[in-house]
Amino acid sequence: MQKITPTLWFDDQAEEAARFYTSLFKNSRIVEANHYGDSGPGKPGSVMVVTFELDGQRYSAFNGGPEFRFTEAISLYVDCSSQEEVDDLWSRLTADGGQESQCGWLKDKFGLSWQIIPKELTDLLSDPDGAKAGRVMQAMMGMGKIEVQALREAAAG
Repeated sequence: MQKITPTLWFDDQAEEAARFYTSLFKNSRIVEANHYGDSGPGKPGSVMVVTFELDGQRYSAFNGGPEFRFTEAISLYVDCSSQEEVDDLWSRLTADGGQESQCGWLKDKFGLSWQIIPKELTDLLSDPDGAKAGRVMQAMMGMGKIEVQALREAAAG
């Protein structure tokens, strides 16, 4: 069991979000759900906390009410192995009210920020040829969803 578990605060969509997130990644599951009792503060019987795993990493989703909202100060970084994985996650996470941003960032329909980044981007950005890495950085800065082929072209000059 991991020692530290990130907890995500939702108004009342914790269970919906956990089900959605676990549908996106292999090796993911709902671990358990705890419900509010008669003493509240939530409606008795409604979900209070959902514990779930995304690709083996444990998270907690808490229905705490509307007091707090997500900001870009927290995001989930996904290291993607291919353009196909980027495309699939980007499409699914921006569906139903999600919002595209720039440089591989997006917000899902719950307002949580994600970075959907192909491994090849980090490889190209760390190239010892500073001019090559600079061209890749410039190309990335003009993108919403990261496009690997355009990065390769920028790297090649």
